[in-house]
Amino acid sequence: MFTPKPLAKGSRVALIDASGPVPEKRLEPAIASVRALGLEPVVFPSCRMRHGYLAGYDRERAEDFNRAFADPSIDGVICIRGGYGAQRLMERIDWDTAAKNPKVFCGYSDVTILHLMLNQRCDLVTYHTPMPATEWYAGLDAYTERSLKNALFGVRDPELVNPPDVPMVTIAKGVCRGVLTGGNLSLISSSLGTPYEIDTKDKVLFIEEIGETPYRIDRMLLMIKQAGKLRACTGIILGAFTDCGAPDSEESLTLHEVITELLLDEGKPILGAVQCGHILPTLSLPLGVNVSMDATNRTLRVLEY
Repeated sequence: MFTPKPLAKGSRVALIDASGPVPEKRLEPAIASVRALGLEPVVFPSCRMRHGYLAGYDRERAEDFNRAFADPSIDGVICIRGGYGAQRLMERIDWDTAAKNPKVFCGYSDVTILHLMLNQRCDLVTYHTPMPATEWYAGLDAYTERSLKNALFGVRDPELVNPPDVPMVTIAKGVCRGVLTGGNLSLISSSLGTPYEIDTKDKVLFIEEIGETPYRIDRMLLMIKQAGKLRACTGIILGAFTDCGAPDSEESLTLHEVITELLLDEGKPILGAVQCGHILPTLSLPLGVNVSMDATNRTLRVLEY
């Protein structure tokens, strides 16, 4: 895996939108929040486009991605928001150009599929971070901002830790190593059976989700379990599962029951309550790096970038 050159003060970063349209009132504050970090935002057309629930037509969003990686004056590529639509771009993206022009790439949620392909097809380390029109524009807490800056500016702190008052949780004891992969559960499960399927062999799998009831979480975890993705990985990291409870009127398993019933029999170390995903404060995770996870002692460490 290749770790891209870190950003620096004054670096030119492409703001692109591979997914849903940016709410009009958030665009300028989002741009300003990037500039406030000392970066020079270059706003690509997709950030101002709307095509129903998409930020422009597929060809337009893919063109922005391709141009951002091909442009030698651009130092990094930041997805301005998530939503839905990145998976529609896969056949339109020039992965060879991205591989030949490695640069910092950031985002999360719907951006998961882009992380997977940049990691797997381009051998490029990427960063699971909050996004300008989702979190940055409203102002970041100290923990989130520090973790984000570490990712963007190449501060190689080997210890990936939660906020001091938010302990990680041991779900299944054990120690493992492997390349860190994963992201949003919905995107991971929908990659199955496609040319863009997640590869978990000998890797540490990270999963997070938002707004899904326990039975939907059950279905998606079962899909990746039956596809052999849990058996193939060395360990599992569970991030935030935000607003994933059952409605009060619904008879349901708890989220904890779903997770334990489907994951424990895989015999893998499982570390839970990692503060990363659709949540604030949030940890920025480097994807594609070698990590060591000690679920027993609740630690997560980057071995090499």
